[in-house]
Amino acid sequence: MNNAFLDMMQDDEGATLVEYGLVVSLIAVAAIVAIGTLGQKVSDTFNAIAAKITPPS
Repeated sequence: MNNAFLDMMQDDEGATLVEYGLVVSLIAVAAIVAIGTLGQKVSDTFNAIAAKITPPS
């Protein structure tokens, strides 16, 4: 019984899975923030270019 408990305490497979989950979630949050920021800048740039090449009415 004591050996089974010690084996369970030394098993860190679940902790590794949680760590990978945290890393993936941090990467996802960083990607969402970057895409949101860059997306607006790209949209503004395209709108400015479109305004310059659109012939006057």
